Amino acid sequence: MFSKRMRHINRYHEIAVVLANHGFGYLIEEIDLIQKLPYHERLRVTPRDANPADLSERIRMVLQELGPTYIKLGQIASTRPDIFPHEIIANLEKLQDNVAAFPFEQVQNLISKELGADIEEIFQDFEAQPLAAASIGQVHAATLKSGQKVAVKIQRPDIAAVIETDLEILLELAVTAQNRLQWAKKYQIADLIDEFAKALRKELDYSIEARNTDKFAMQLKKQPYFYIPQVHWDYSTKRILTTEFLQGIKINQSDMLSQQGYNLSAIANRLAKGIFQQIFVEGFFHGDPHPGNIVVMPQEVIALLDFGMVGRLGSDMKNCLSALVIGLKRNNTDDLLKAILCMEIVPAQVDLRQLRDDIELFKDTYYGIPLSKISIGEVITNFFSLTQKHAIRVPADLVLVGKTLLTIESIVKRLDPVLSLLDIAEPFGEKLLLERMNPKTIAESVWKTIIEFGDLFNNIPKSVKELSAIIKQGRLHIDVSLTETELILRHQDRISNRLSVSIMLLAFSIIMGSIIISQSLRGQSSLSSNLPIIEIGFFIAVFMFAWILYAIIRSGKL
Repeated sequence: MFSKRMRHINRYHEIAVVLANHGFGYLIEEIDLIQKLPYHERLRVTPRDANPADLSERIRMVLQELGPTYIKLGQIASTRPDIFPHEIIANLEKLQDNVAAFPFEQVQNLISKELGADIEEIFQDFEAQPLAAASIGQVHAATLKSGQKVAVKIQRPDIAAVIETDLEILLELAVTAQNRLQWAKKYQIADLIDEFAKALRKELDYSIEARNTDKFAMQLKKQPYFYIPQVHWDYSTKRILTTEFLQGIKINQSDMLSQQGYNLSAIANRLAKGIFQQIFVEGFFHGDPHPGNIVVMPQEVIALLDFGMVGRLGSDMKNCLSALVIGLKRNNTDDLLKAILCMEIVPAQVDLRQLRDDIELFKDTYYGIPLSKISIGEVITNFFSLTQKHAIRVPADLVLVGKTLLTIESIVKRLDPVLSLLDIAEPFGEKLLLERMNPKTIAESVWKTIIEFGDLFNNIPKSVKELSAIIKQGRLHIDVSLTETELILRHQDRISNRLSVSIMLLAFSIIMGSIIISQSLRGQSSLSSNLPIIEIGFFIAVFMFAWILYAIIRSGKL
């Protein structure tokens, strides 16, 4: 516990110094970071002034200096245009894992520890110089004893402990920020950090990436124009991943592809259709298809690499996404609104009328423009601007869909500038909508609903019993917001005023009836009989009734 506390103190100081050096000294106080440092360390933190115009650049520099965890945080944050403005996203996308390779001796030690044998016993040849080095691990080319060439990804020594310490600190700072800062509370920053931590911990476990690789291989085995490298499970663990080594041309090297005689338009079309197949049909897609992870092999076969980041969509979300594409095609505001509401991402406090008006503006941007002329990247950017305006928290996997399509569109446009992703996406969306109308699909949906209602009715006695016990113990609490309270009071006023009018009408009727009956029963003349008592009483009562009724109506609470 003491060593953990000391690690945290040292890291807190590093974070405070970096923030101060880049003009974020005010944050040190606002998130209570200064209180986590020893007194003598606080004196060494001297905030510097900074030009507010370069905010996004300073954010990138802070993350870059703080190392692997924060670089990964920035890279994942760059996939959230629903939360962060475009200029910050653009700078976060520049974050690079500019780190030196770790020594080959450490590679040998880790292989011996993880695989239970020396490197010479497992590999016929192993290149000491890595092909690529990143913040979490590095990749080496090697040859197995069987003669098969492989790529071996090795995790940095002790990186898991470093990242775990950073994640603990990040979550602690996020909770403090959420309690103190309005913007942090608005975006539930602690939940975002928790979501990020889960994603990063998965990335630290190479066995998850290996399973993803095998799943994609099964998914794409019937598509001859796609290839997934084979995983060598005997030489893979949580910290080591050994896969088939693939040679090809990176998909963004269009000049080299043309020189080799490849059909760029056909490659672009196949890549786009393959990604839409993953998203709309399989619901399991590559979450990071940047050019470094896509290579073109002989016969124009497209190979996908690195499945550390993947996205998953359930059947309901796939249907909603397809409805969104069709709604855009039909240029129908109500269809678009229904598609967004179908995703169950709209908070209860959102003004639906204003949201509909903004969707109308969003739709009108593309009115009269052929689908082939619309950029899917522009549509996604505008859609996320709309969700950001209404503080709609988009699920991570849905954001990953947007990021994936943005990346694919940039690759496709380089290969074939006239190809439209929306044109390719449309048949997939229509196919999904037709599948929803399939009698078998409808029957399954109805049966699922019946089962859910059956479970609900079965639980009613238990729920009523629990509610009764809570009421008897006096533990029932009802939360009513200020807006709801005002509505209740206004409704009470109206009921009271209507009741008052009814009582007045009744009293007026009784009084007038009594006067008329009294005059009829007396039947003799008197001083009062010479006066128009009934008429006078009637006009007085009418005047009073009208005056009270006018006052109530004027109050607007009848």
